[in-house]
Amino acid sequence: MSKNHPNIDITVIGVMSGTSLDGLDLCYAQFTLNNSVWDYKILLTEDEAYPEEVKDKLASAQLMDALSYARLNSDYGIFLGQRIKAFIDKHSIKPDLISSHGHTIFHQPSNRFTAQIGSGACIAAETGINTICYFRSVDVALNGQGAPLVPIGDRYLFTDYDYCLNLGGFSNVSFETENKRIAFDICPVNYILNHYMNSVGEDYDKDGETARSGKVDEKLLNELNSLTYYTRSGPKSFGREDVENTFIPLIDSYNIELNNKLATFCEHVSIQISNNIKGGKILVTGGGAFNTYLVERMKINLPHSIYHIPDEQTVKFKEALIFAFLGVLYLYDIPNCLTSVTGAKKDNIGGALYKAVRSI
Repeated sequence: MSKNHPNIDITVIGVMSGTSLDGLDLCYAQFTLNNSVWDYKILLTEDEAYPEEVKDKLASAQLMDALSYARLNSDYGIFLGQRIKAFIDKHSIKPDLISSHGHTIFHQPSNRFTAQIGSGACIAAETGINTICYFRSVDVALNGQGAPLVPIGDRYLFTDYDYCLNLGGFSNVSFETENKRIAFDICPVNYILNHYMNSVGEDYDKDGETARSGKVDEKLLNELNSLTYYTRSGPKSFGREDVENTFIPLIDSYNIELNNKLATFCEHVSIQISNNIKGGKILVTGGGAFNTYLVERMKINLPHSIYHIPDEQTVKFKEALIFAFLGVLYLYDIPNCLTSVTGAKKDNIGGALYKAVRSI
């Protein structure tokens, strides 16, 4: 970022929908840039579970015909716009910008395409506010992974930590080395844990108590830890396809109780995290930070580290906050995707801007 960039003061609503379909996160935040130093303030947040109809459609969108998929992209964009407008009206706020992640349906960077559903045009039309979305596409077109995108926010907004670890649908980590930001997906987390809890009618494993009651299946654990992904170096990321085609079939091939599956998978997650973090001060955010059992296993497998789980608002809304920040970077022509993170040909400015219709 140029040191000559003018000072900035802007308010943005960041919108996040995680791969695990645990709901919609809205974060209204203020960002300032003074003397090349970024700062942020979370002003308001709100989250809500998806209506079952919306959740079911998002969960099966990859199987839709082209017409149904196109219709869902529009319908979901309208849904997002209406929820954001309700948030704005409820709190009588006037954001300068909306920055939406959308919901990832396809992510195949090796084939140079990625798709986040949720029409930015519809969001802008419903809210009357300029909207930026589709943050991953340019990076993937430049032969990058298009993920993870949060590390640019880690670099500028969370500078006090050696590692920023997110435990969401997938776990990812970012850190500085040799003046470069390095980041990658470590392994699935809530995508799989929630999948198995959903099978018994629960949204998630509260505090990891179901996993705590189980026993680790050593053979399954060894197979999970031996998956090819973990031997790859350099920028790498997971998509829904990896979970559905590799992880779930492998776990389901073992005829073991649900609590044993969860215990084994939590152990797998904690081992993979310990394989990729060398210790120090670690910021832990994302829904998995509330999984007491998983965090305990992480501490056992990676001792001598300082784990900092911030206030609940930051834990839950950090991704929405940073997607709001990605929109700010886009607006001011500052790179928001780093080649050192994604492996793209060069740093780039990801996103697409949809201008709101304003009456004259």
